[in-house]
Amino acid sequence: MPHQDFLRRLPESERALRKRDRLQQRLHIDFWLLLLLFIITMGGLGVLFSASDQSLGTLKRQGIYFFIAYTAMFMVAQVPVHFMRRLAPWAYVAGVGLLIAVIFIGVGAKGAQRWLSLGGFRFQPSEFMKLAMPIAIAAYLGQRHLPPVFKHVFFTLVLVAIPVVLIIKQPDLGTSILVAASGLMVLFFAGLSWRYIFVAIGALLASLWPLWHFVLHDYQKKRVLTLLNPEADRLGAGWNIIQSKTAIGSGGVPGKGWLQGTQSHLDFLPEGHTDFIIAVLAEEFGLIGVLTLLGLYVLVVLRGLTIAIRAQDSFGRLLAASLTLTFFVYVFVNVGMVSGLLPVVGVPLPLVSQGGTSIVTLMTGFGILMAIATEPRKVIR
Repeated sequence: MPHQDFLRRLPESERALRKRDRLQQRLHIDFWLLLLLFIITMGGLGVLFSASDQSLGTLKRQGIYFFIAYTAMFMVAQVPVHFMRRLAPWAYVAGVGLLIAVIFIGVGAKGAQRWLSLGGFRFQPSEFMKLAMPIAIAAYLGQRHLPPVFKHVFFTLVLVAIPVVLIIKQPDLGTSILVAASGLMVLFFAGLSWRYIFVAIGALLASLWPLWHFVLHDYQKKRVLTLLNPEADRLGAGWNIIQSKTAIGSGGVPGKGWLQGTQSHLDFLPEGHTDFIIAVLAEEFGLIGVLTLLGLYVLVVLRGLTIAIRAQDSFGRLLAASLTLTFFVYVFVNVGMVSGLLPVVGVPLPLVSQGGTSIVTLMTGFGILMAIATEPRKVIR
């Protein structure tokens, strides 16, 4: 009988699942998350090849970055979660120290001083804080009674504010938003009272005027004004947004086809291989391509939240949820920026835009997620 055959095969299926689970535990790799990341990165290489005018050099560099990033992910996945918890305060202090060092011995480029150069190797300390921040906040709140009381909320906000202010001074508004999000996400998932959230919203609204007049640089103000009316300076500040919208609209539903985009290949779309690469995707692969990529991003977020729910302690849950939702903020800010819904703040599209340090940082974060997902189960006696 068919159902009897099914029942006879059931134990074999269970053994296969257990064997797969043991393999995941041994390698410290979440296969579903790895599969989703691999699909996105391979598709991203194809889009980047087109966006860079079929530059094999750009494709090769991106491939090297991905090799380094995947290697970092596998290595970090082997680190025990309890060791990350112990390392958290030292990582935070080191990150803040590097940000302070940028002020005095940082390397400048294009009007910004964001990099350090050590032994010929140039890196951005603010990228390190994208990981050090959520680890430190998760370690701090994970050792306390949740939801957090006022003094713990206040101290958490101080921990978030210190590196964010240092990054804003570089200036780097996009990275400061992501670093702040990575810390505030931990606080939110710790069960922050809605009373605090509404107070924070009110304080933010009240601070808009002094922020505009005393904090934001002229070029940042110009980005906000351009968002509200890009046609006011069609050939200047509004050019990127206007050309981006044109590229997105011209792709329609099916797209023009791979390597057939005109906005990017005729150089109408600036930064098509970095911040505005989703406009190239929309033009060549249309609405179908954009929805496919966004669908993959959603699956990554859902997998990350599943890992957070299944984590064994507060530290793992808070850290996994923060890393996952910070990844979502990456996507949300970039797509909103390119589509004209948010100001241009220089946030790349995760795993698709050309980049080095940002890709390695992202994949290292996914390595932490995998370490949490494959943490050995505690035996209750």
